[in-house]
Amino acid sequence: MQNDAFLRALRRQPTPYTPVWLMRQAGRYLPEYNATRARAGSFMALAQDPDLACEVTLQPLERFPLDAAILFSDILTVPDAMGLGLSFAEGEGPRFARTTADEAAIAALAPPDLARLRYVFDAVATIKRALAGRVPLIGFAGSPFTLACYMIEGRGSDDDFAVVRRMAAARPDLLQRLVDVNARAVADYLNGQIRAGADAVMVFDTWGGLLSSGAYRRFSLAPMRAVLDGLAPAPDGRRVPTIVFTKGGGVWLEEIAGCGADAVGLDWTIDIAAARRRVGDRVALQGNLDPLVLTTDPQTVAREAEAVVRAAGPAPGHVFNLGHGIVPRTPPENVAALVETVHRVSRETRAAAAPPPRA
Repeated sequence: MQNDAFLRALRRQPTPYTPVWLMRQAGRYLPEYNATRARAGSFMALAQDPDLACEVTLQPLERFPLDAAILFSDILTVPDAMGLGLSFAEGEGPRFARTTADEAAIAALAPPDLARLRYVFDAVATIKRALAGRVPLIGFAGSPFTLACYMIEGRGSDDDFAVVRRMAAARPDLLQRLVDVNARAVADYLNGQIRAGADAVMVFDTWGGLLSSGAYRRFSLAPMRAVLDGLAPAPDGRRVPTIVFTKGGGVWLEEIAGCGADAVGLDWTIDIAAARRRVGDRVALQGNLDPLVLTTDPQTVAREAEAVVRAAGPAPGHVFNLGHGIVPRTPPENVAALVETVHRVSRETRAAAAPPPRA
């Protein structure tokens, strides 16, 4: 690996600077991405073509000196492979043709045949060849609970997935069955990405933060722990580092840090210095700039990014990222300012913290 700073940071090993990558770093804020998506004809056509998925995965790395690539795909590929019929309508987001909102549908659910996800594994292998060891490649999946939210309601929600939360209270047995099936499916899916060459994997728990504490532990955190427990080493025997991210999960930070992941992603509502005090050096931390800062101007971006780097401190175990994904209206020049600032300021903080040379 020519640049292994990201992997070293996940393992809490010293790095010369803070590595940085961004959630949704390949996306609609880049004109070249929009051109490729238009050529593909639809989001699903783009995601299901390994060569095009590789093309858009590499696009941000051609613009910015990022320290990791992340597979271009979607968290909902797993329930789509279960037969729910995923589509993306322009301006409306994801939608399933079928749902798992009743007892019969949930009882019939099973982890998918991984052959239906071959296009994802082919994309991972294609990207790895194209990267040629330049930077690590991150694979990912949605958390069992977050997948369940879309599977039950069939689309995004305007009322914080009220149907799902009612099920958690009134029919916890049904929701338990659904997240258990999803946990097995997600573990299988991530193992497929690891076999194809992913250097690290991340579990996105976008909606776990909507739950009460007891429901979060049962329906979100425990299934994520089951996923992590089900991961196998890479084909060469390496243990692949893992990241978990619960948006809105700051109240459970200590418990998340104990779930078995190497790194915990933080959203922008958490003070990263306080987070480090709370979990010590048990895990690496990833985050946590508010994505909307990137929609301002380069000077503001640089100031706010520097504040995060300095709050995180020079000790090993910080990966710079946003507190959620890049929004489409982000100017690319602001991303350039962000990456430059993180690399420069983190080098400075490490130099200032280094002991003086011995006489």
